[in-house]
Amino acid sequence: MTHESLVAVDIGGTHARFAIASVAEDGTITLDEPETLHTQDHVSFQTAWEDFRARKGGSLPNAVSLAIAGPVGGDVIRFTNNPWIIRPALVREKLGVDHYTIVNDFSAVAHAVAKAEPEQLLHLAGPDIPLTQDGTISVVGPGTGLGVAHLYRSGGEYRVQATEGGHIDFAPLDQIEDALLARLRRRHTRVSIERVVSGPGIEDIYQTLAKLEGRTVPDRSDVDIWKAGMAGEDSLAAAAVDRFCLSLGSVAGDIALAQGGFGGVVIAGGLGYRLREIMPRSGFAERFSAKGRFAGLMSKIPVKLIVHPQPGLYGAAAAFLKEHPE
Repeated sequence: MTHESLVAVDIGGTHARFAIASVAEDGTITLDEPETLHTQDHVSFQTAWEDFRARKGGSLPNAVSLAIAGPVGGDVIRFTNNPWIIRPALVREKLGVDHYTIVNDFSAVAHAVAKAEPEQLLHLAGPDIPLTQDGTISVVGPGTGLGVAHLYRSGGEYRVQATEGGHIDFAPLDQIEDALLARLRRRHTRVSIERVVSGPGIEDIYQTLAKLEGRTVPDRSDVDIWKAGMAGEDSLAAAAVDRFCLSLGSVAGDIALAQGGFGGVVIAGGLGYRLREIMPRSGFAERFSAKGRFAGLMSKIPVKLIVHPQPGLYGAAAAFLKEHPE
């Protein structure tokens, strides 16, 4: 059967986003206006689903795709930051659907990249050419953590592979990053790139820069530092944001080397989207290609930023169509 519409759901620790995805005959996906529910307002996913169903007039399509922040294998899916659990074997019965797909949230983002229209991909670095139609594309997403995936295209088809690439070792490239690593090593025996290239990482960057200047600054939340730095209200916070962009460039280049993402690299995640105007003016591009003997190769890779407003929901729908083509 052909699915003309389905429910796409993107579940994180704080919010659960729902939308109706409509699928055209050519496979084009469009979303209606998403509904965002707070997970703390519902004791289970089923009651959140029933709330959404009521908002939609009491009926929903008979298919659903769930993008979930966290591991999705096993008989019971538990959430890190909310008390919900989902038992895949009971999804049809509990939600009243005939077909379902469950994917990791960053896998969904990679599916969104695979299906994104050219206008949804903002050029960041390298040659201004489209992502490859035959080869590997790396996807890197800074947010609360650091999501890493890749997709492989060949013959008009594609496959997504989720990874735990956010947990590879952090490699400093200058004295400032040496100092940042030393600070992080006092708390973590092993420092992964997620400790630096994620939203919370800006706190350690900020405090490291302050120490190098001999300043004593109060503890500030990552949200406060991001706001002050991106608005240009605080020169030290702005320097921390620039330093973050350098580290993101280095990490994105390393991921491309490791995965063979020579057909393109896509930056995703909520933080990447908020940095869309700052990154092109930062040292991101130089750091991305600063890979010694491979600098020439790296300079030929197109780097894009996905600017779709709801890549998790869009990708959840794309993942469903991949699993249920008919």
